[in-house]
Amino acid sequence: QVQLVESGGGLVQPGGSLRLSCAASGSISRFNVMGWYRQAPGKQRELVAEDRSGGSTNYTDSVKGRFTISRDNAKNTVYLQMNSLTPEDTAVYYCKAVLMTIFRTQFNYWGQRTQVTVSS
Repeated sequence: QVQLVESGGGLVQPGGSLRLSCAASGSISRFNVMGWYRQAPGKQRELVAEDRSGGSTNYTDSVKGRFTISRDNAKNTVYLQMNSLTPEDTAVYYCKAVLMTIFRTQFNYWGQRTQVTVSS
């Protein structure tokens, strides 16, 4: 059973920074994709950033240049460094891991979430 545990959320002022961590039970190198999603009140969950095992990353337009996703395989942890935060970044953030088998069956694993609030 895969467990993903997020941490690092909290309250920050506009313009501030936070670093979210997602610690996995076991090696993250087995996952094809590790990503961060968020869901703001009244809105649908959206992809924020993802890191693919081939080395490519993808970001939603609103966070490009401000957020950085990274992996530390030795620590089985994925990070989301968030800089220049704005109130529009306020949301519940989720970590997601995607495992694709050789039979092309996809397994999705989600963390329990962490709250990020950007407010003065």
